[in-house]
Amino acid sequence: MFRPRLLGNNNKMQKFTKTLLITLISAGLSACAATSQPPVTSSAPQVEAEPVAIVQSSPALGQNGEIVLEQIMADPDWIGREPQNAYWALDSQHIRYQRKMAGSPVLELYQTALGTPGNGNAIDLSDLHKADNATRVFNQDATKAAWVFEGNLFVKDLATGMVTQLTQQDAQVQAPQFLLDGRLAYRLGNAFLAIDLSTGISRQVVSWKFADKPKAVQEPKDYLAKEQLQLIETVVKERAERQAHFERRQAIKAANSSLVPEPFYFDSKFVTAEASLSPDGKRLVLAIEEDKPSRSEKDIMPNYIGEDGRIKSEAVRRMVAEAEPNKQALWLLDLEKGTQSELSFASLPGYNEDVLAAVKKENAAAEGETYQSNRLPRDIGLITDWYWTQSAIRWHNNGRQVAVMLKAWDNKDRWIATVDFRKNSLVSQHRLHDDAWINYKFNSFGWLNNSETLYFLSEQSGYAHLYKKTLNTKEQALTFGRYEVDDLTLTRDDQYIYFRANIKHPGIYEVYRVSLTNGDIQAMTDMGGNNLYVLSPDEQKLLVNHSTVTMPPELYVQQADVGAKPVKYTDTVSDAFKAMPWSAPQIVPVPSSHSQQPIYAKLYLPEGYQEGEKRKAVIFNHGAGYLQNSHLGWSVYFREFMFHSMLVQQGYVVMDMDYRASQGYGRDWRTAIYRQMGTPEIQDLRDGVSYMVTNANVDEQGVCTYGGSYGGFMTFMALFTAPDLFQCGAALRPVTDWAYYNIPYTSNILNTPDVDPIAYQRSSPIYFAEGLQKPLLINAPMVDNNVFFVDVVRLVQRLIELEKQDFETAIYPVESHGFRQPSSWLDEYRRIYKLFQENLH
Repeated sequence: MFRPRLLGNNNKMQKFTKTLLITLISAGLSACAATSQPPVTSSAPQVEAEPVAIVQSSPALGQNGEIVLEQIMADPDWIGREPQNAYWALDSQHIRYQRKMAGSPVLELYQTALGTPGNGNAIDLSDLHKADNATRVFNQDATKAAWVFEGNLFVKDLATGMVTQLTQQDAQVQAPQFLLDGRLAYRLGNAFLAIDLSTGISRQVVSWKFADKPKAVQEPKDYLAKEQLQLIETVVKERAERQAHFERRQAIKAANSSLVPEPFYFDSKFVTAEASLSPDGKRLVLAIEEDKPSRSEKDIMPNYIGEDGRIKSEAVRRMVAEAEPNKQALWLLDLEKGTQSELSFASLPGYNEDVLAAVKKENAAAEGETYQSNRLPRDIGLITDWYWTQSAIRWHNNGRQVAVMLKAWDNKDRWIATVDFRKNSLVSQHRLHDDAWINYKFNSFGWLNNSETLYFLSEQSGYAHLYKKTLNTKEQALTFGRYEVDDLTLTRDDQYIYFRANIKHPGIYEVYRVSLTNGDIQAMTDMGGNNLYVLSPDEQKLLVNHSTVTMPPELYVQQADVGAKPVKYTDTVSDAFKAMPWSAPQIVPVPSSHSQQPIYAKLYLPEGYQEGEKRKAVIFNHGAGYLQNSHLGWSVYFREFMFHSMLVQQGYVVMDMDYRASQGYGRDWRTAIYRQMGTPEIQDLRDGVSYMVTNANVDEQGVCTYGGSYGGFMTFMALFTAPDLFQCGAALRPVTDWAYYNIPYTSNILNTPDVDPIAYQRSSPIYFAEGLQKPLLINAPMVDNNVFFVDVVRLVQRLIELEKQDFETAIYPVESHGFRQPSSWLDEYRRIYKLFQENLH
């Protein structure tokens, strides 16, 4: 299924094996390594980042510690090449991570041995097949591990250390898994094969095809065909011979186990969405969907700077305005009986509820029409979580139970269901309904290893928390409170589930574990800030990726014991970066005029800000909407952090708000923008300006704003709908009309334009362009396959027709959504800086 990109500027986003989007926080409050959950209040004290230690070296391009644009917008290699995608070697005695090659986008794989802290050494290319195994799987007794390298399958005997290559082919191996009988299975296209590791023999376990089931002869389909059979004896004889050969072939297949089993057949109009083989090799759960293009031939954009000097048409995704419902069918294949049964969704509670009835009624009334509610079955399929690598089909390791996580296409319901193999039917175990939309994060689930008990994440309490559930009973909360839980790791003995959470402060993420025996929660790290982790294969150690607000991530190792001290292993940050006088922001709880929760914000303050004349200020709007940036860790917006430090050096106050819609603050904060994007966020920006005026000696008439992608959209909405609030604004790679954005992201928040045009008109800046009164800078990349260049083109034409004068547009012919060229970054931020300098005095 299509995996959408978030609305952000994609600034060198870090990954850490099991966490696909960094929540990013760090430094400050010290953790209480408690065994129970601390209370969380509606507001928190200001949290200050740790000061940066300044070492004596010459800051490049700047004089006497001056921060300059030419430096901070240069190729980020000058900052250092931090560790990415770190994981444990199979022996639990080595750590591995990827690191960018200097001056190149290519990543190398490094290895460091425990006991020898340092950046380690790059693994030789000839040995990568032995080491590149972050996504390995283990057999039942953890004596063997298997993984895929460059499409081929490898297995390692953990006792002898021997690595064996099992395939060497062009076809790409997928989804390796050990079966209960010791064989190693894997998916190859529309088939699963299994290798007997003792003999090396590979056998096809199951296959399926989207075609009519073969027949020796076809029934006569019309008058002429019937007459032919009645009149021509040779034709009748040939048909009989074909039938005899066919029946003989079928009899051989049924009686002779050396042959490949017969495929299962499905309608030719469908394709595979997902397939999962049971650990005992007896069943397959198959999700199929209609075979239709994800885009049309008209979904293109021009690339004016092609290699051959000609204009190139680039294929791009479909717009939400052209969204078509997508549904799947779920099938259970019994490999022993050779039967296939569709698993009906009718047993799911709410499968035919008209959940959008109120929305449709409101839109119909606006057109002078009436809407009659219906009870038609909803379009349902496997859920797609944008942050996980697991399947939405999860077998228990005993092979006797399977759970699937399903979601309605209208985004209002999520179900966890098991399968009754006797009735070949789904049994609903949990339903999560949200009148706004089901989160595309916090959907991890699975089975305990030693009992048929489910565990899963759910926002049902208003925050993402961990639950366990014995089948057909009420779920039990394992965590609770005003914080978010994610990144789960279950131990083999079912004693603990490890997780990350922001328990002690919304902007500080530590590693915890909860006892599945008594429910006690223990803090495993006490480092402050942002801590991603990987538990070692022997479950005795933690590999921690730790960062602070002023320092990029480095790797640490500690014992998996409460109170254990972490040992720093990598040191990848450059001396030049460490030498710069970066401004460490506070995290402040800005009182909200529209919510009981405060709006957490980074606040950058110049020295002596309370003295003298009123200060000029800037508010930065982060991208993606659902992203957390007001934290104490290294940010995906590292260039903006450096730019803000430069502004602070020049006397500016800078604020960076986690407005409503942001991540890390619970379900209600996330969904506040439902059907009204650009309204709660601008209300929060107004509260931010008021806070700076009251607490940071800021001139109320001396504030500008800027941001990229979703932040650019917010800049438009602020200048168009609240023209008194800011003196100027810069909108970078901005959305102007949500009907042109992608389907998965936009339909969550605004439904679809055919169903809810009111929400799109209420939320799209192009409908409010007449409100522009202050200077506006629009920076637009021309080969942006995320937010299309046409968004800016249409808005500029609208501003021209409205005879607006106070706007300028800069275009970037070679750039996509996330800029890559340092010259483009520099040009963009020179223009932003000039805008501020000219309009704030």
